[in-house]
Amino acid sequence: MRLGVPAEKLALAGTQTDAQSQDWAHAQRIELQVQPAGAAANIAAVPQAEPQQANAGNDGPSVAVEDGVVKFYFGVGSDSLADGASEALLDVVAAVNSGKRAVISGFTDATGDAAVNEELSKKRAFAVRDKLLSLNIPEDKIELERPQSNTGTGSNAQARRVEVRIED
Repeated sequence: MRLGVPAEKLALAGTQTDAQSQDWAHAQRIELQVQPAGAAANIAAVPQAEPQQANAGNDGPSVAVEDGVVKFYFGVGSDSLADGASEALLDVVAAVNSGKRAVISGFTDATGDAAVNEELSKKRAFAVRDKLLSLNIPEDKIELERPQSNTGTGSNAQARRVEVRIED
């Protein structure tokens, strides 16, 4: 899969193993991490961390690409996008420019007031939409989708996310 990120900005993490995963394909994986702008390139292996701790320890914004889906993770009560959001969306931009559309879904964790969480989920989805618009994606090529359940799966840190996928 083409990520659209220069190799010097990528660091290869060790194989991740998630014994609690219900899905074998996600139980073991290799992750690529985008180096922040201005950071020295280090292609050496990044220390291995359990997937459920990847965002939980930091509890701040991050972004990952998994199986062609761009996943934006958010801090508690925040709709701020992680550094590297534009780079993570480069394949989405290319796909939309080739005639496809971007579908955005927002999820929340299960803590706190459900109405507040739903509103925050919308703000997060709009933040991702606005990032795509800033990358010159026409608004009619972006679809905001309300999932059947806006409560995400995984740990609370993994549940606070917006997913962008490509559809015909």
